[in-house]
Amino acid sequence: QLQLVESGGGLVQPGGSLRLSCTASGFTLEHFTIGWFRQAPGKEREGVSCINGSGASTLYAESVKGRFTISRDNAKNTVYLQMTGLRPEDTGVYYCALGAVNTMWSASPLASYEYNDWGQGTQVTVSS
Repeated sequence: QLQLVESGGGLVQPGGSLRLSCTASGFTLEHFTIGWFRQAPGKEREGVSCINGSGASTLYAESVKGRFTISRDNAKNTVYLQMTGLRPEDTGVYYCALGAVNTMWSASPLASYEYNDWGQGTQVTVSS
């Protein structure tokens, strides 16, 4: 059974760092685009970053560019999101999601409708 499991969330002070992990089971994610999304209370889910199957191509939302880094270790079937310089507005539930092989080259690679399978999410709270 295909499953994505996020981990690494928590409470952090402004300016702090966290590394989120998204581990797949029941399939190999090696060739697929993986996206990270987040949803704050009362707001719509937004795309944060995505990475293609080889890891050679990445994309970031403007709001996180220069602060977040997405990477993957296909041998571990895991995608990471390193978050630094965290701000209160980064607070939310973070989800990873499975796209298609060519999602990175779609018209909207950070659109949620490009992704078919989702993890359960991990809470990130940035507060002093």
